[in-house]
Amino acid sequence: MKKIVLTFGFIAGAIVSSFMVLALVFKDAIGFDRGEIVGYTSMVVAFLFIYFGVRAYRDNVAGGTVKFGRAVAVGSLIAALASLCYVATWEVIYYKFAPDYLEKYREHAISKARTEGASEAAIAEQTAKLDRLAELYKNPVLNAAFTFLEPLPVALVVVLVSAGVLSRRKSDQGVRALESQRA
Repeated sequence: MKKIVLTFGFIAGAIVSSFMVLALVFKDAIGFDRGEIVGYTSMVVAFLFIYFGVRAYRDNVAGGTVKFGRAVAVGSLIAALASLCYVATWEVIYYKFAPDYLEKYREHAISKARTEGASEAAIAEQTAKLDRLAELYKNPVLNAAFTFLEPLPVALVVVLVSAGVLSRRKSDQGVRALESQRA
């Protein structure tokens, strides 16, 4: 199991990290609004390797059957490793290449709110929230924790779907064998 988790976790981590680096290189062309779409799309693409990892575990380690709980465990470990790669990449980018990221994001969010006609009270409230977030992001541990939480919803959905699709019990396998013999 360890080899499968490491292999597929690092593949997924490399994909999501590569997309993050590419988004940094092309940040002016992508912009903040489309950056979120690019980011979550890269997570979905990377987390497809959770499915392949759970399938590899089922077929190569577990003898063709895997229970739902074990599939969730394998998928969760792959997701955690990929997410740790995502966090490590963000930490390097944030502290070495884009320490002004939150300041630029703050300016963008306030400008967008003004364009959309938000009241000054709403803009002041949003500014205060973003200022608190920027203060929290100065702490590398909190920065890493917030970053780890970003891909978590996507990973959880992919883990649960993969486990549901790939989990088989021995009785399921026997029924499938009988059905294939009849055909």
